[in-house]
Amino acid sequence: MDGYNFYQTTPTPEPSAPQKKNGKGGAKRVFTAALAAIVFGAVAAGTFAGTTMLINHFSPIESSSTVSTNTENNGQTASASVLQATATVSSNKIEGTSVSGIVENSIPFTVAVNCTFTSSSWFGQYTSEGSGTGIIVKENETELLIVTNNHVVDKAKTISVVFADGTKVSAVAKGTDSTADLAVIAVKLADITEETKNAISFAKLGNSDEVKVGEMVVAIGNALGYGQSVTVGYISAKDRSVTVDGNTMTLLQTDAAINPGNSGGALINMNGEVIGINSVKYADAEVEGMGFAIPVSNVTEIIEDLMNQLSADEKGYIGIYISEVTEEIANYYSWPRGIYVRSFTENSAAEEAGIQIGDIITAVNGNEVLTSDDLVSRVTAHKYGTKVEVTLQRKVDGEWKEFTYEVTLSQSSDYTTKEQNNTEKEQKDRQRKQ
Repeated sequence: MDGYNFYQTTPTPEPSAPQKKNGKGGAKRVFTAALAAIVFGAVAAGTFAGTTMLINHFSPIESSSTVSTNTENNGQTASASVLQATATVSSNKIEGTSVSGIVENSIPFTVAVNCTFTSSSWFGQYTSEGSGTGIIVKENETELLIVTNNHVVDKAKTISVVFADGTKVSAVAKGTDSTADLAVIAVKLADITEETKNAISFAKLGNSDEVKVGEMVVAIGNALGYGQSVTVGYISAKDRSVTVDGNTMTLLQTDAAINPGNSGGALINMNGEVIGINSVKYADAEVEGMGFAIPVSNVTEIIEDLMNQLSADEKGYIGIYISEVTEEIANYYSWPRGIYVRSFTENSAAEEAGIQIGDIITAVNGNEVLTSDDLVSRVTAHKYGTKVEVTLQRKVDGEWKEFTYEVTLSQSSDYTTKEQNNTEKEQKDRQRKQ
């Protein structure tokens, strides 16, 4: 019955009856009882097998599609999945592979990702914390590169990772893709000791296209921020179309528990290969065992691109606070579409170049800019010190006119924001009054 849990209990044995002396009558009764038990067992087994065959024949079990109307299961039924899972486990046992062995080999390339976030309100600024998981995939001449989810590090003020040996090191976002919900964060090799380097390894990316429904998988992650933990399950479905925050992705579905903090961690097959990047869990009071992972074969090129982007401390900035001029706003005020300049940071590269508050940026280096993401990606694709052309519209004598400015990009550490300084001043003033 729904909503209730039933537990099997062991009944209390009843006192045994006084034993009688064994005679011919007793032996006959024992023989008769044994024969009856044998006959009953044979009949019951046959009846159960026959009933099972009839049920499977008239009522075959099929996979459900509760996530979305756009789901597929590649035509495989749950019965086929069970058979496949059995075959997979059996073959791995023959090869000597075990879940504990896979975990032992996977922990070294798994890291905990911890972030801090700063938000503003009428009462000033406040800081919050979040956690996720990352997968070590590569290193270059100066950096160790780690893949995680974009939503784990998006808008993070600080990022740190904890390696398998417990060492905590600062990291920066190297490249992000909100549509694919992927990010690459980087740790400077100079910040890692030789002992830690010897304790970590690189993940081996598998082929998620070859994954079969019913295949056993292992999920490793920083669940609830408590540190690395392991869950085990099966591939429940492939090619699930899942929409999160208006963004639709095609994902692997698994019944391995994916909890908060697991995001960005590895979904690993029984060969120890990463076939998915844990992303979301279907949360509903009536649903259990529905976690989702990004198929790694679908995003290999994206990961490569993100790894080749500039690090956060290398990216260029123009130093402005912005608002999007949406189509609705543009139509209402008769403004051009683009990015409205609200205010500047101290030592702003944009302000030094001649850009003014109230200007609407429409292009960078000739590439159209309509959203804040457009502007950020156009600018941060270049290293600080690089010169870019910023095209904008400015209202002069009641009419919008186009201007182009050459802006020398600043490094993020070159300035602090006026708004932040003002907030800190207000907080100090309140403390004095108190």
